[in-house]
Amino acid sequence: MLAPGNHVLRVGLMFVLAGMVALIAPLANATTDAEIVAGSKQMIVVIAPDWSSSKASLRRFARQGGEWQALSAAQPVVIGKSGSAWGLGLHSSQPGLQKREGDGRAPAGIFAIGPAFGYARSRSTALQYQGMTAQDYCIDVSESLLYNQIVDAEKVGRKAIAGSTEPMRRDLHANGDQRYKLGFVIEHNVQRQPAGGSCIFAHLWKSADSSTAGCTAMTETLMGELLDWLDPSQRPLFILLPRAEYTRLRKAWQLPHFDESASH
Repeated sequence: MLAPGNHVLRVGLMFVLAGMVALIAPLANATTDAEIVAGSKQMIVVIAPDWSSSKASLRRFARQGGEWQALSAAQPVVIGKSGSAWGLGLHSSQPGLQKREGDGRAPAGIFAIGPAFGYARSRSTALQYQGMTAQDYCIDVSESLLYNQIVDAEKVGRKAIAGSTEPMRRDLHANGDQRYKLGFVIEHNVQRQPAGGSCIFAHLWKSADSSTAGCTAMTETLMGELLDWLDPSQRPLFILLPRAEYTRLRKAWQLPHFDESASH
């Protein structure tokens, strides 16, 4: 999955290899969506009212005694400004609107959770963590050999990041923007299908009334709780679906009951 050449991608290599491990582990013996879910003991579930909504609710679940148990109340998050569409993840192919680069939609489906990242050099979390620098970019140019990878511009060269709109230190490149201060990678389109969508993260929101270009955004408090809790050894999954699709697929995928009104 690395681009051709002799470049050593300080950040890109770590993120690609970590993504491959996260993808392969739950799939090792899985042949169905339900088996993929069965291989996980931690799950973040995001439910949107419908395909066009940019607002959603998030809950986290843990498998206890063979059953999914809710560990949190439903918390507000924001997603793509145009809503959501089926993404390229661990789930089987689904009919309907498909995620495309630049469509402003969050990818729907089942996804592995990749490394964490942020502006600080280090952060206590069981996830692999990388402190971002002013030279780190996620490549959202579909034609690039580095598409959907986070790379160090000093290593790959300035020409390699030409046209990318995703500097990972938005505070330095976008007037103090704090949205990438803390987050983690949602493993969408790890096969790097051209125009399939790139640089999908969970990160901080600008406000409860904001939206994203395709990521899932939330408060810093909620992000901190997730990073304190997530454990790669539990094969955590990230699931995002409109409410009707969650209801349709819940039994087949063996998903937990999601009560958006429940407190914990």
